[in-house]
Amino acid sequence: MLDIKFVRENPDALDEAMANRQGSWDREKFFELDGERRAVITEVEELQAQRNAESKKIGMLMKEGKREEADAAKEAVRLVNEKIEGLSGRRAELEAEQADFMARIPNIPGEATPVGKNEDENPERRRVGEPRDFAAEGFEPKAHWDLGVETGILDFDRGAKLSGARFTVLSGAGATLDRALQNFFLNTHISRGFTEFIPPVIVNREIMYGTGQLPKFEDDAYHTGEDQFLIPTAEVALTNLHAGETLDASQLPLRYTAGTPCFREEAGSAGRDTRGIIRQHQFTKVEMVKFARPEESDAELESMVAEAEFILQQLGLPYRVISLCTGDLGFSARQTYDIEVWLPSYNAYKEISSCSNCGDFQARRANIKYRDPENFKGARFVHTLNGSGLPTGRTMAAIMENYQNADGSITVPEVLRPYMGGIERIEPIA
Repeated sequence: MLDIKFVRENPDALDEAMANRQGSWDREKFFELDGERRAVITEVEELQAQRNAESKKIGMLMKEGKREEADAAKEAVRLVNEKIEGLSGRRAELEAEQADFMARIPNIPGEATPVGKNEDENPERRRVGEPRDFAAEGFEPKAHWDLGVETGILDFDRGAKLSGARFTVLSGAGATLDRALQNFFLNTHISRGFTEFIPPVIVNREIMYGTGQLPKFEDDAYHTGEDQFLIPTAEVALTNLHAGETLDASQLPLRYTAGTPCFREEAGSAGRDTRGIIRQHQFTKVEMVKFARPEESDAELESMVAEAEFILQQLGLPYRVISLCTGDLGFSARQTYDIEVWLPSYNAYKEISSCSNCGDFQARRANIKYRDPENFKGARFVHTLNGSGLPTGRTMAAIMENYQNADGSITVPEVLRPYMGGIERIEPIA
């Protein structure tokens, strides 16, 4: 959520920011709500002063034996109280409407975010690794959805039978590989300074609100009840671990990780990546979350990207890093890097990790602050960051396609073999 004082004082800057995001905001409605709310507050304060003055007169009149005048003053106080009560109700309505209005405005892009209209204008920062030349090896690579069926590790039909479209059953070496990837990701992050958590995967409405999933993206979330949801990512739970808390500056930065199942309705993705395991309603993902001082958050974003890259380098998967432009930026982010892994079935790079600096946007919604008495009085909002490190499904798809062999088998990357009980190759079923 944006600072309402900033919006009030810098509407032109917000106009520009929303235009760069290929959107807009209702400037007129904001000032209408804000003006009426402030007018109501002023009127209540004036009435309270009037009530206090009348209340003082009552005691004096009673002492002087002026009962009729005292009764008149009491009646005046009663009428003022009625007006205050009515205005207080209106103030509550206006503040609720204003809060909902503010909750729907996305974050302002940071200075480092390139200006652009859409994903076609996302600048590439670097490429690491060369895509494998299957033609030189004399065979045509298969897509992971075909490899998965032929090796018996992915069962799309039974997934659909159990739960519908975009659900998959993993079996045998496929289930082992998924579990191996999660353990490899987590162990790597833990060894490099992250603290592991196992949070609940069902969270309350205010928790989804805290990271920006609600109210704007409620249709993409799985409801388990009126006010509870299955998490779309562990970011939601990890970030809100400190909701309503004030941290000490000496604790920062905090680096957290968790591997959880994630659930997404994908309401806005009809027709996209319908084959295979690239876009599923349920998937496993290891998430990274950081809490940092504002002056350190940019550096923490760079190190978070490097963390995800390190995983891909250990797996020997070719990838590229792009910067999301303003028109492709997520709702809560001020700056984002996407890491895209090479998938032969698409003959293209596909997103496998997204790392974002949200500034104080989420911290303001979740009320997460920090104290640094050596540098300032009181408390200020921390900066929050999040990134995929990594999803097991998309990583599995990348391994299957990039490590496939001419005979239909799949070589297990060496770094994963200790997690796979020494399995070096996944063979086709007879």
